[in-house]
Amino acid sequence: MNRNIILSLLAVGVIAVAAWQMTNFDEPNMATSAMDHDQANDEAGGEEIPKGPHGGKLFEKDGFAIELALYETGVPPEFHVYAYYQGQPLSPDAVELEVELTRLDGQVDRFSFVPLMDYLRGQGVVTEPHSFDVAITAKHIGKTYQWSFASYEGRTQIPSVLAKEAGIETEIAGPVMLAETLVLTGRVQTDPNRLAQVRARFDGVVRKVKRNIGEQVKKGDVLVTVQSNESLQSYNVKAPINGLILRRDVQVGGVTGDSSLFTIADLSKVWVELDVFGRDRSRVKPGQAVTVEPLEGQAINGTIDWVSPLAAHASQSVQARVVLDNTNGQLSPGQFVRGRVTIAEHPVDLAVRQSAIQGFRDFQVVFARYGDRYEVRMLEFGRQNGEWAEVLNGLKPNTEYVTGNSYLIKADVEKSGASHDH
Repeated sequence: MNRNIILSLLAVGVIAVAAWQMTNFDEPNMATSAMDHDQANDEAGGEEIPKGPHGGKLFEKDGFAIELALYETGVPPEFHVYAYYQGQPLSPDAVELEVELTRLDGQVDRFSFVPLMDYLRGQGVVTEPHSFDVAITAKHIGKTYQWSFASYEGRTQIPSVLAKEAGIETEIAGPVMLAETLVLTGRVQTDPNRLAQVRARFDGVVRKVKRNIGEQVKKGDVLVTVQSNESLQSYNVKAPINGLILRRDVQVGGVTGDSSLFTIADLSKVWVELDVFGRDRSRVKPGQAVTVEPLEGQAINGTIDWVSPLAAHASQSVQARVVLDNTNGQLSPGQFVRGRVTIAEHPVDLAVRQSAIQGFRDFQVVFARYGDRYEVRMLEFGRQNGEWAEVLNGLKPNTEYVTGNSYLIKADVEKSGASHDH
């Protein structure tokens, strides 16, 4: 199947078996599938669950009813349950209650309840995402009532073959060494030790010029032939190093003297001089790893070789020098570059790639994968750099999560109606 077609299908959420109905406790159009756990209970049969006086979901059997509401105004999300009998409010002391939430990864959260004013208050926080299968067990005057329903949000299903065609990639979340970096700017410079000013040994008249600007020469190549003024004998001026001719200041018939005839630079190695300002001076030291990023082309790794103790008069910056291999000719003297200096490294227990992070409602999330199913994970971050973000809360270690083309998962979730009002 054409990959572009697959991308388009995923981006608009049009996948035949990808539609999981996304719901929450506050939405009246929540898709449900209430199932009996014993013979005494009715089956909701997927019908819409009615709302109670407090805006929660209302479940009723033989005159006994409970209203399950997710309350999160000014507090972390918690369950509030109101009980009724024959349409009249019941004292919360008259009911025993347990709610069980089964999440996509198999985790089961169990909530007991205690009476508070006119309702039963769940003991514990209902953590994000609010996406689970819900089982309710209530006891009243010796009789047990059970209900169950599905409440999914931020969840979708995509067959593996389509996910592969769309280029969806995943990794396992775990520990990383998170580098703290400092971004500096600078320029590529010729290594002075690899720069040659070629002069004639004896004064004379130039008879032949054999090389020109832009040509590569090897050590010992003849550059020019000069006839000496004293001996009237001709001698050759040769290249003292391998390199590129950057300047030619000689013509046939010209007279040699102390001035340079050619400037040759060996650009197989170059210097990158990065400007270090203000308080950053104490943070930049020789031996630190640097990733040099040209405006175009591949980044090159190196280390700081030397930090100048002298400040430039105009900018008051000091220069940090990086010596780089340039045998492929990617860098040119005078070229502007950016350097990411690793000034510290921090081992973190759990991190995700920055490329995996998407916005979802008011959260920054990644999408966890469980077979063909994907679901949001709302994250709390710690330290970050350009590649990694430390995860403090919201994701279990060793969770498989989407790193490549995660925006396609987000698009499919949103197309499926994964809203949840907070």
